[in-house]
Amino acid sequence: MAGSPLLQNLSGTARAAYELGSGTARAAVALTRSGVVRPLGPGKLYGMGRALVRYGNSITAAFAVGAARHPYRLAVVDDDGVTTYAELEERTDRLALALLDSGAGPGAPVGVLCRNARAPIEAMVAAGKAGADVVLVNTGLSAEQMRGVQEQQQLHTLVADPDFLDIVPAGPRVVLTHNPDGPRPAGDRAIDDLEAMVRRGGPGELPFMPEPSKQIVLTSGTTGTPKGAKRPHPSTLAPAASILSAIPLRAGEPTHIAAPLFHTWGNAGLLLASLHGATVVLRRRFTPEGFLAAVRERRCTTVFAVPVMLQRVLESEAEGWGSDEGPRIVAVSGSALPGGQANRFMDRFGDCLFNLYGSTEVSWVSIAGPEDLRDAPGTAGRAPTGTTLVILDDDDRPAAAGVDGRVFVGNDLPFEGYTGGEDGLEERDGLLGTGDVGHLDEQGRLFLTGRADDMIVSGGENLHPGPVEDLVSGMDGVREACVLGVDDDEYGQRFAAWVVLEPGADVTADAIRSRVKSDLEKFAAPRDVHFLDELPRNQTGKVLRAELPGRG
Repeated sequence: MAGSPLLQNLSGTARAAYELGSGTARAAVALTRSGVVRPLGPGKLYGMGRALVRYGNSITAAFAVGAARHPYRLAVVDDDGVTTYAELEERTDRLALALLDSGAGPGAPVGVLCRNARAPIEAMVAAGKAGADVVLVNTGLSAEQMRGVQEQQQLHTLVADPDFLDIVPAGPRVVLTHNPDGPRPAGDRAIDDLEAMVRRGGPGELPFMPEPSKQIVLTSGTTGTPKGAKRPHPSTLAPAASILSAIPLRAGEPTHIAAPLFHTWGNAGLLLASLHGATVVLRRRFTPEGFLAAVRERRCTTVFAVPVMLQRVLESEAEGWGSDEGPRIVAVSGSALPGGQANRFMDRFGDCLFNLYGSTEVSWVSIAGPEDLRDAPGTAGRAPTGTTLVILDDDDRPAAAGVDGRVFVGNDLPFEGYTGGEDGLEERDGLLGTGDVGHLDEQGRLFLTGRADDMIVSGGENLHPGPVEDLVSGMDGVREACVLGVDDDEYGQRFAAWVVLEPGADVTADAIRSRVKSDLEKFAAPRDVHFLDELPRNQTGKVLRAELPGRG
């Protein structure tokens, strides 16, 4: 890609970032700085090397390396108790043998439909040892969507929490994470039990080098069957080096992963935490009180969350953490982080906030640290080391600073396409389009305007809802807002707004329209303003547009 016309037109800073050394060299520097790489005895080095040879750069390898390096360190703390790295290694060996005995393995994928706990981690690690692909299933799917996922992914086994049993379709072998009745028949299929599988798995020999497995992450579409994005395990640790160049993780520090493990961001947090030998702290359900208590009680120095969680924490009167208890890093991704929310959070909890912009398909694009979030509220940050970020105009040329265009990115974790064979992402010279519109400032910081397909034409004007939504969201008395285009008989299309007010606020529809006309332009003013108690959102904080009243 280095000789491509696009890269030849990049600024010196962007080109230097892309061409900065090999992925292996960058990874070595980053992991040394974070404390992962340090002198060790020959016994531990042998065990760690053996795990990497067997399982590559995967979540399975990360926990196996942890078992060799620090076997008695706590690996997971969840609602059910604690598990050391050695215990997790033994349990996943036995679970992998039981999966193979049941027919799961290469060509027979394992689905995971679980809230945050030890069980989904064990299922992912064991599936890797068995050579089975892992499909991470969104816990918010309907029964109809789940049937679509089964038809598309052809799951052999589905590891699920019992409260999701009513949406599980016929087809996969079901393994419940909590099953007090034990293995039992249920209609035309058998219901198995995770603990029972662990008990009966082994003794036996696992494949030394199983078939390399993939992770299938479902896109966060809110209607229809979500698409499965194929994500191979990285061939090097360069992806970790990119994230570490902007988010300064340290080895061995307790980490609370509040973001759903089925989501790209929660899963990335799990991989980074296990790579760093962290104790992973999990809670099945998010509440502001539980979130703050988990950090405080386990002295977590790193947190992975989604922006809507921070909003709920800010609105809560729950006890926070003191100056000696708070994390160094609160890293969020998965949905937009409003600039005002970022500063309110840091004003209360310190300058510990990092925001990663990316997607299921392209992984990461840019990262904003506390300094950028303070200096340029609303920024999505800068491209981290080893990442190419380009804004292309309508003629596919790099846009000047401050000029909106389509966002394209290249990084060390390539997207392999969708499992259902759907059309892939827009591509230009090896760079993938995110589907978003935005611009770079003179310092190389990215600002997003919104989705490219959200643009409307109203009264002959091309308009995007992003600036309108930002303006309305920032008004005094407005807690959150969503602005989208709707059909209009006279103008073709117009904007509508869905607004949630702060308690006791007195903001009218006329006041919102007047503000938009004053600060933007008259065609951008939303004719329809719907006041709601809350915006409908999925588990990662994205607005469920189909559930907005009056959307049609």
